Formats: sequence, C-alpha cells, structure tokens
Amino acid sequence: MEFNLIITGVGGQGGLTLSRIFGNAAMSEGYNVRIGETLGMSQRYGSVLSYLRFGEEVYSPLIEEGEANLMLALEPAEALRNARFLGKDSVAVVNAYPIHTATTLVGKEKYPELDEIEGAIGKICPVYMMDFQREADKINPRTLGVLMLGYAYGKGLIPLKKESLLEGIRLTLKEKLWELNFRALELGIDLAKA
Repeated sequence: MEFNLIITGVGGQGGLTLSRIFGNAAMSEGYNVRIGETLGMSQRYGSVLSYLRFGEEVYSPLIEEGEANLMLALEPAEALRNARFLGKDSVAVVNAYPIHTATTLVGKEKYPELDEIEGAIGKICPVYMMDFQREADKINPRTLGVLMLGYAYGKGLIPLKKESLLEGIRLTLKEKLWELNFRALELGIDLAKA
C-alpha cells in the first residue's frame, strides 16, 4: 500500500501543520511516512506545497506528476497551479475561498473564476469544491485544514482510521487546541455525509 497526498495553499493557512497531523496519523498506524515541502514567501501569502507519502516502503517524499491520490487545496488558485500532480485516479478537495495576491488586487493579474478552476480540475479528476473556510469560521478560522481532512475522511478518500486522525491532532498540536480541532474534524465528516 502506498498513498500520495498533496496539500497546497498559501502561507498562514496551516498547510504545513496539516501535513504534520496527517503524517503523525499515518505513523501511528505503523506506516513509513515521508514529507517534503516547497515554500514561497510563506509568511506573505506565498505558495506553500507539501508532498506527503506513506506506505509500507516509501523512500522519497516527492510525488511525480499525475500520481497524487488526493489533493487538499486550502486555496483555489493554488489547486489550479498544482493540478499537474493530479491524474485520472486522483481526487481533489478544494476550498472555494480565494486569497487574492497583491497583483490580483491591483489588477495586474486576473484571478480565475471559481467555476473555471473547478471545471479545469474536473477535466482531470473528480473534485469536491465548497467554501470550507466559511464552515471552519463557525469553530475557528485556523481549523480549516483539519475540517477539510475530516471532509476527505468522510468521503472515504483517506485510508486511515478516524482514531489515527485524532491521534495525529494530539501528537501535533498543543493540548489547548485539541478540542477545537476534534470539533472541526467532526464537522468535516458531517459535511461529507450531508
């Protein structure tokens, strides 16, 4: 068994923390885990990309183009930017909450329409796209990644046990943040089943 995950977003959204939660969850089930990261100006809303691979025998964190099993995209334009990792056997879960860059805000670049992003990714693989940020805001804005993790789990896209995901949260976050993130995981699961 081998599982390839791409987590993409912009600095400040918690993508790196999410990769640690997922990695700790996989390790708690005894899998070998490899994580690699590509960071833009992560403190300034630059691109952040995490590669996470786990399985019986995994030696490199890098995922070849078209080989991701799952993409969790915390920002829609970043999903489009990293669509090269998706293939016909992939699934994308995309947050439909744009974060505009300075160049799109001043009109130097056009931010793609959300339906264009969904359509382009949908030509490659199945895509679940919704405003996960709005849902996370009901608990705490910083729970976005865990909520999306719960959604992917609820859709049957993650080959790990729920107990392992909870353990990943415990091993990664400070204890005072556990309850918030447990609630976010449950809300994501509920959204997937709605």
